[in-house]
Amino acid sequence: MTDKEEQIQRAKLSEQAERYDDMAAAMKAVTEEGSELSNEERNLLSVAYKNVVGARRSSWRVVSSMENKSDDCCKTVLAKEYKEKIEKELNDICSEVLDLLNKHLIPNANSNPDSKVFYLKMKGDYFRYLAEVANGDKKAEIICCSQKAYQEALELSECEMTPTHPIRLGLALNFSVFYYEIVNSPEKACSLAKKAFDEAIALLEKLNPDSYKDSTLILQLLRDNLTLWMSDAQGECDEQEQEQEEKEKEKERRRRRKRRRKRRRKRRRKRRRKRGQLRRTNLQKKKKHQEKHIFYLSPA
Repeated sequence: MTDKEEQIQRAKLSEQAERYDDMAAAMKAVTEEGSELSNEERNLLSVAYKNVVGARRSSWRVVSSMENKSDDCCKTVLAKEYKEKIEKELNDICSEVLDLLNKHLIPNANSNPDSKVFYLKMKGDYFRYLAEVANGDKKAEIICCSQKAYQEALELSECEMTPTHPIRLGLALNFSVFYYEIVNSPEKACSLAKKAFDEAIALLEKLNPDSYKDSTLILQLLRDNLTLWMSDAQGECDEQEQEQEEKEKEKERRRRRKRRRKRRRKRRRKRRRKRGQLRRTNLQKKKKHQEKHIFYLSPA
């Protein structure tokens, strides 16, 4: 048994034992030998690192939630410190995978479009994982790198793969998640996912039996995401419409109050005019009475 075969066997044993850090170490050694990986080896590498980084991503979300919810200052500080420790582990793992992709996997896959799309998708994924925990200008730079890798993979997949190919569908799934969760662009996410879903459904009868299970599973995930995202978008639209209605109602209430104030002012002016006219009339009557009284009392 060669060293490479031994490492692959060790990776398989580690997978069965669910010791994914050991599995990743074995597949890292295989990759660094420099030869192109077979489909089986490629999948072993992907599964290993996906589980290793997945455990840290899950831990980061839990601790981050605890940090935000805690009212105790000491607990918040501890949670923050622990979160930073997990972030460092996650960053180290992602950097390790990206290093393998850039130095070995992508350069060796130039003659194999399926592998190249797979590795470019993987590159986009691991930049996306980094973006989940990054901040500020660094996050913007990471997002740009992720999008560039995904876009290159998408363009190559559209040239070299059928719409029902599981790698192409998986790429569309992850790229749409990137748009929805990282870029915060539900429109682009839905557009990309819907396009991939519709194109694959149109050719479902011609689906390769070998990849039928994988393709239909990813199609189901695409459909689930579309349903959820469109429902969220509809909910946001309903909220916006409700807010707009409330604004219109408030404007109408203000207009009514303004009209009532205007009518009250008009009535007050009218009453004042009437009182003024009445006072003038009374004064005139009083004056006439006085003049008449003076006339009668005057000597002949």
